[in-house]
Amino acid sequence: MALTRSTTTLVVCSCMALFCLMSAAATADHQLRVGFYSYTCPKAETLIREAFNDAVQQTDDIGADLLRMHFHDCFVRGCDGSVLISSTKGNKAEKDAQINRNLEDEAFQVVDNAKAKLEAACPGVVSCADILAYVARDSVAHYGGGFYDVPAGRRDGRISRASESTSELPTPNLRLGHLTKLFAGKGLTQAEMITLSGAHTIGVSHCSSFSHRLRNFNASSGADPTLDAAYAAQLRRKCPTARSDNEVPMDPPSELGFDNSYYQGILSRRGLFTSDQTLVSKPAVAAQVKLFAHNSGVFTSRFAAAMVRMGSIGVLTGGNGEIRTNCRVPN
Repeated sequence: MALTRSTTTLVVCSCMALFCLMSAAATADHQLRVGFYSYTCPKAETLIREAFNDAVQQTDDIGADLLRMHFHDCFVRGCDGSVLISSTKGNKAEKDAQINRNLEDEAFQVVDNAKAKLEAACPGVVSCADILAYVARDSVAHYGGGFYDVPAGRRDGRISRASESTSELPTPNLRLGHLTKLFAGKGLTQAEMITLSGAHTIGVSHCSSFSHRLRNFNASSGADPTLDAAYAAQLRRKCPTARSDNEVPMDPPSELGFDNSYYQGILSRRGLFTSDQTLVSKPAVAAQVKLFAHNSGVFTSRFAAAMVRMGSIGVLTGGNGEIRTNCRVPN
């Protein structure tokens, strides 16, 4: 059949439309989305939640470590499950960096148990990185922080280096400017940094993370002057010497409650870390702390949104990365 000008135009337009549809589909496959496993592993979120519920019945504070693991995973190489990889003879992995040493092995076992359930139900489908994102959400919800949808589709990385955790993760002694710069390097705003810091409302720390604030802080004062004197005395009893490494709740009024008590503590000069108390060092950031301290609903909703944003840092999707069979070992 001879092609007229109008027929040729129609064919070209049809091809262009088909190309656009194919491109859109390809783009969608390379993006995180809610319900990613709806067809390939419909029970994925249920099975992961079962593994979490089994664990929290045995260890009631396990969710704090799981939430922290997701954060530490995303800040090093993106949310690729690299924090779960075990060290080998030739490589010290992220989980063995000093900053991650306090993550309990029971938390890693929660991911292992979830992975075992998933591999039995739908082998080779759900990534370890997505398990971490889901179980962090389930932890927040369990302690009262509210349930939120988690976009999924992450794939697992193959590289894990302790040295990168040391250089990429925020430490408890950082001040506002350094924190803001560090989070900006991950594509997160200062407001999101303040919001994500609210994760310190659950869990414990060790004396070594804040003991420098308790004694001989500077030439003119024994304790950090930004720390409430009564609280400092209480902490010294918990940490009687500079070498003490006892566990201390990060938010004593609600150690197992995901709420806005953390921000109320900061306003009372009871932020455990320098990186906590620094959140009121400037009027603009102090205003956000006050907002959260007085409105738990605003904090809860903004925390969920910030977690979704953090969960998209540097993700591997589409044909990148892999789906690990064992979360501790690359395939």
